[in-house]
Amino acid sequence: MVSTTAELAGRIVSRRSRRPGWLSKRYALEIAMVAPFTLYVLFFMLVPVLQSIYFSFVRAGTSEVTLDNYRVILDRSQFSDAFVNTLGITAFGVTMEMVFGMIIALMLSRQFAGRGLFRSIVLVPLGVPTIVAGAAMLYFIGFNGYLNEFLLDLGIIDVPVYWQQSGVRGMFVIALSDLWKATPLVVLILLAGIEAIPGDVYEAAGIDGATKWQQFFHHTIPLLMPSITMALILRAIDAFRIFDIAMVIAGQSIPVMSSFVYFDYRAGNTNTAAAAAVILLMMIIVFVIAYIFLVARRSEVER
Repeated sequence: MVSTTAELAGRIVSRRSRRPGWLSKRYALEIAMVAPFTLYVLFFMLVPVLQSIYFSFVRAGTSEVTLDNYRVILDRSQFSDAFVNTLGITAFGVTMEMVFGMIIALMLSRQFAGRGLFRSIVLVPLGVPTIVAGAAMLYFIGFNGYLNEFLLDLGIIDVPVYWQQSGVRGMFVIALSDLWKATPLVVLILLAGIEAIPGDVYEAAGIDGATKWQQFFHHTIPLLMPSITMALILRAIDAFRIFDIAMVIAGQSIPVMSSFVYFDYRAGNTNTAAAAAVILLMMIIVFVIAYIFLVARRSEVER
């Protein structure tokens, strides 16, 4: 009996000793697959963010902790313009992209001849470089562009309008320029969500006498909220960080937060540029947290 017990204990110890650790060959493939992305996030995302936060709170050329960098940029009118322009472009752009994205996604979810070809055409702008898309939009919104010609033909304006100027007009044209490039991503996300909704939901609603509009507001929208949330957050983050298309369309005449950081850094003001970058990061974080909180709160109320 004693020998049997000792033999059993020896087998257990032997099995435990042969159990692979996290660095063993058993997990070598998983580690190799995850390591590049982990290193990318660590060295190209996390480290620069932490360095920007550090430089924003120290005086230039020293390690003295101070808030002067934030005071300096908050007193500059160009920073105020960049802050307001970024919020306005985000509001205009994301709203238009969600509306048009929803309309196109609903159209593409229907069965019709040539649907596959039309889906491919809709996704073409995703493969066009942003700078090229911005340059192409100049033919549309330029002083002698198609937009002015169209409005002149309708009699809405008497003389051509210079759209690339500060204010609401400038925010709108930059958001409009970004619309063609960014909407296909929204369409892709919403279309995947729409096609994941079971057809039985609409059949039951139709039997109960629900109209198409009632089905859309009471069934499609609630079931599509996860996709809407994903599309809205992704597009809002990109809109807050808008840079290249704003530079192509308006240059420095319509500053945004990213261009403010860029030109301040190019001028040698590393610490104030870092402070502006941190504020931009906080804008994105506040928006994401506020939206998720509102969506979660609405879900609780509906329950």
